[in-house]
Amino acid sequence: MAAVREQHPPARYGRSADQRADRRLKIVGAVLGALLIGVVGWIGWDYVGGQSLSAQVIKFKVVSDTSVEVHLEVTKDKKAKGTCTLRAQETSGDDVGRADFRFDEPVQQVDKVVTITTTSRATAAALVGCQSD
Repeated sequence: MAAVREQHPPARYGRSADQRADRRLKIVGAVLGALLIGVVGWIGWDYVGGQSLSAQVIKFKVVSDTSVEVHLEVTKDKKAKGTCTLRAQETSGDDVGRADFRFDEPVQQVDKVVTITTTSRATAAALVGCQSD
């Protein structure tokens, strides 16, 4: 008896429509996956490597009803220049003082005690943020 084939000979008729669609989907998926990896890598590199200025409040001291001293530590590239904004708050959380401090020194780390003038007695001081020029 002769065996009956259920499929066409592969070399004679080319690929089926399902095989072509599968290949196209694999190519599109690979391209989109590579783009996603590229975008995530670029965002990560920009976040980690793109920050040339960072700062933190080490401590603060309420000196009087109208001023707060803040010990600020800034880490930056030697050539980087920038401005950090600090705020003083009262118990309710409202701002009672805000000040910008500029850092132009050609060093990597700057430790500085800065004074914020307030409109009433402050209970806290915080770093709002820093901008690089």
